[in-house]
Amino acid sequence: MTPATAPGPRHETPGASPKGPSRRTALGVGGGLAVAATGTWAAGVGLGSTDSSSPRLRIGYLPITDAAPLLIGHARGLFEKHGARVEKPTLFRSWSSLSEAFVVGEVDAIHMLMPMALHMKYGLGADARITAWNHVNGSALTVKPEIDAVSDLAGTTVAIPAWWSVHNVVLQKLLRKEGLTPVIRKTPSPGSREVQLVVMAPSDMIPALSNGVISGFVVADPFNAGAFVQKVGKTLRYLGDVWKDHACCVTVMRGSLVDREPERAQAFMDGLVEAQSWTREHRAESATILSQNFLPQPLPAIRRALTDHAADFPGSVHHPTWGGQLIDFAPYPYASFTAELLTAMRDTVVDAPDDFLSGLDPQRAQRELIDTRLVTRAIEKSGGMSAFGASSTHRTEEIAP
Repeated sequence: MTPATAPGPRHETPGASPKGPSRRTALGVGGGLAVAATGTWAAGVGLGSTDSSSPRLRIGYLPITDAAPLLIGHARGLFEKHGARVEKPTLFRSWSSLSEAFVVGEVDAIHMLMPMALHMKYGLGADARITAWNHVNGSALTVKPEIDAVSDLAGTTVAIPAWWSVHNVVLQKLLRKEGLTPVIRKTPSPGSREVQLVVMAPSDMIPALSNGVISGFVVADPFNAGAFVQKVGKTLRYLGDVWKDHACCVTVMRGSLVDREPERAQAFMDGLVEAQSWTREHRAESATILSQNFLPQPLPAIRRALTDHAADFPGSVHHPTWGGQLIDFAPYPYASFTAELLTAMRDTVVDAPDDFLSGLDPQRAQRELIDTRLVTRAIEKSGGMSAFGASSTHRTEEIAP
């Protein structure tokens, strides 16, 4: 499994010279908000600032609005406010390069597609721990201006950012609802109502749509917003309007760091959760910060991505009470979502290894991969679940393609 990458360096820190570290070819039950104050892990948390002699935490990100909490947290000094020393976030060009960097130890904390995080843990054996959701919603299906319905995609090619992505999972739900069949490495037949799926780096999607190489793409913003700003595409459906408040990217930290340096990890999570709260309340200002410091896309596209613009696309919202057209920030990782996602992943066509799903039950994944201790404490410090528009650590998944 190796998504296509954009030309240029594998990763870079904005404003700095590209780095060239070693590569590796390996890639191809939430509870209540009470945390027990017993055990080695809990005993080490919340005791003050972290050791100034410890190395700075290294953050990796893709240049998309999904990364906003990590980037805003750094820009506003929120990690340092809570005692976590961090380096300036490092930009990567593709999901494969970001996940590879994490696997080989080049970065300590990243935002990652949740299906890919599952693959990293159980397919590659990475020391990965999901410590929070990084954001919800924030993705869409963008198509050529002449396409007016999902059914119009029959016989065409649609790009996705990675096989193991919520984008691919939700897109295939949409296709099947319309009687379309997703195919891979095959010329799609209009008569057979087939849609070919190809993996493409997000930065390549707008040019490919403009040049007619693809008829649509499903990806995170600001690429959907950018296609509209450049007048080459329009939003057909928001993924949050298909799966209510789904997690797209999650925050992944190194498990050894969480277990051996809980105070450091907690300080980082406190800053991240405060960054989520601040970003959801200061969207225009966040867009400016992202544009000036971290994202290469133009400010109008970034601002558009962070604010509600569904009125430009009549018919794109089928469930107006869901608010699925707007990226939001809700850090608690619901067990119900993990269970539903694993079921959906088994029903998703991929051109990638999927044997890691065999025998993987939701309870095991929630227990081994997803750690709610840090985020639970951080949410309490930020005003509780209500500060993020929620009332409970349990919910029922709503999916309606």
